[in-house]
Amino acid sequence: MSKYAALVNENRRLEILRVLAQDPGYQLNERLIQDALGLVGIASSVDQVRSAGAWLREQGLAEIEELSGIYLIRATRRGLDVAEGRAVVPGVARPLPEA
Repeated sequence: MSKYAALVNENRRLEILRVLAQDPGYQLNERLIQDALGLVGIASSVDQVRSAGAWLREQGLAEIEELSGIYLIRATRRGLDVAEGRAVVPGVARPLPEA
């Protein structure tokens, strides 16, 4: 994997956690996450969202539930800590400090 691709994956993972952190239930389906990623300039396929979600689950940062073929991704407390910069996990970009 190229260094550029690794950086995109790290940023995709962070942005997924940040989007989930903004939802009142800390969860969204993969299609809404895909749309949100596009709004921040990280165009992603459903497969890329699913892959990132599976990686986040393996790290204990998210949970995944499948409903009628659609994946629902939910942030864990640890995932919320990473989204807000209170915890650091290799493989997830760190959020930039507020200006």
